[in-house]
Amino acid sequence: MQTRIEKDALGPVTVPANAYWGAQTQRAIALFPISGMRNHPELIAAMVRIKKAAAVANGELGGIPRAAAAAIVQAADEVLDGRFPDQFPIDVFQMGAGTALHMNVNEVLANRANEILGGGRGTYEHVHPNDHVNRGQSTNDVFPTAMRIAAATLAGPLVDELDRLSSALADKAAEFDDVVKSGRTHLMDAAPVTLGQEVRAWSRTVAALRDEVARGRDAVCEIGLGGSAVGTGLNTVKGYRARTVALLAELTGLPLRSAADLREAMQSQRPVGLLSAATRTVALELVRIFNDLRLMGSGPMTGLAELELPEVAPGSSIMPGKVNPTMPEMGTMAMFFVAGLDTATALALQAGQLELNVMMPLMALDLNLGLTVMTNAIRQVRTRTIEGLTANRDPCRRYYETSGAAATALTPVIGYAKAAEATHRATHTGVPIRELLVAEGLVAPEALDAALDPARLVDPHGEDAAAGTGRGGTGA
Repeated sequence: MQTRIEKDALGPVTVPANAYWGAQTQRAIALFPISGMRNHPELIAAMVRIKKAAAVANGELGGIPRAAAAAIVQAADEVLDGRFPDQFPIDVFQMGAGTALHMNVNEVLANRANEILGGGRGTYEHVHPNDHVNRGQSTNDVFPTAMRIAAATLAGPLVDELDRLSSALADKAAEFDDVVKSGRTHLMDAAPVTLGQEVRAWSRTVAALRDEVARGRDAVCEIGLGGSAVGTGLNTVKGYRARTVALLAELTGLPLRSAADLREAMQSQRPVGLLSAATRTVALELVRIFNDLRLMGSGPMTGLAELELPEVAPGSSIMPGKVNPTMPEMGTMAMFFVAGLDTATALALQAGQLELNVMMPLMALDLNLGLTVMTNAIRQVRTRTIEGLTANRDPCRRYYETSGAAATALTPVIGYAKAAEATHRATHTGVPIRELLVAEGLVAPEALDAALDPARLVDPHGEDAAAGTGRGGTGA
């Protein structure tokens, strides 16, 4: 392999001759062979966009020569167009604050810009990674800004996917509104509900989760770019901060805004914590819903079998014909993973000292990976399971009709004690509660029909019907 010699503050470094990176990247390659995982493409893209915006601003404001600025912009555009994907080899576990990745980006853009201006790689005769690409910047304001832009970019599809999931569940709720079934609390028989009511509650939970993620996404759109080393803006030219933030908003399509206090934006990664916490809440709530899907779809002969989940894959290597709730299982594991990533982010969030939190590379890894995994998992559960759900109406009706919990509606008629005694006798004899009450003369048939009318049981005051949710029906 042909090589070239570059120098940094610690001395000479041997670099592959065809590499666009330089000495500091080469040192990092040797120092951090840790996980084999590379930084998320959106994080690199965000950093390159920052460099592009900074070059434009510095070129306009006299911070760097216009020719250098134009070459940096062209190099940045080439990277964003998908060229040089192998030139960012830094491991996700790297030096604190992300300096290694930051300098990797500076060096790649500087070397490509030098080529554009007729120079050679490693010469930096026209464009220098620190003096030009990094003019008025520091890892301390660039990396957190890139981390927030990447997170906001990745959170957008998650917001959209949660919206689609909520809508898909709402559609299924409308389809299941006439299916009356036994409710369950403590995993035991409870008063009747409709299957539509249960699924609509899921839909509303997911809609609320969507709003939480949207709030977290808005929080990370506040950035501290322009603070340079310690939040004071040292070495920036006048007007740089406002111009760069405005250019970045155009480049990303995000509602970016400059932080009110650049010191606070550097010391605290609170907005990242807010978005990460939102993903944790989504994960925990979706685990609950996915577990309900698995319970209600259990069987087909010895489980609840109230829902029929689409069959997507054989479920056993030994039991012929067995089909499992594959997608909710995958979704649950994915949500566990995201919740674990949030725990790591929380530990990193509180680990900052004084002017800087140097644990940002871990935060970026956790949040970017979590947003990606969560979005993909939700999409697959929605398209492969939720949209194909069907109700098993016979089991739902049978559970509702045989459960003694329907006697709850009779307590105003015969009192709690008699209703409880009748429920126990029905449960232990296997006689349906309706038949037992009539046989024992506890309730006249007409009063029983009125008290146990399915529409009244699931919507006693007609409030759901008045809201247009279509509750009621016999479940037949």
